[in-house]
Amino acid sequence: MFCIIYTDKPDHVDVRMKNRPAHIEYALSAGGILMGGPFTDDTGEVMNGSLIVLDTDSREEAEAWAANDPYTKAGLFERIEVRAWKHLIGGLPDVTQKA
Repeated sequence: MFCIIYTDKPDHVDVRMKNRPAHIEYALSAGGILMGGPFTDDTGEVMNGSLIVLDTDSREEAEAWAANDPYTKAGLFERIEVRAWKHLIGGLPDVTQKA
């Protein structure tokens, strides 16, 4: 699995909101997402980044997924980080419960 961690550019909420429908459509149609959603400020009101957990063993596939995201194409992100991740507990079927 790989996580894509996006950090928005400062003062780009308008770019996020303008491209949000296309981003959600892409996320739902591209497949491979185990979970995902926006980061927010401490109030929970202002979105300022995103986390996507992809069910893939390929860094190249995760990087391609991120590159084709409408948010990326719109220039929303200050930083995109792709990291290999090994699920252990919570949110998905726990590997601790596997035989």
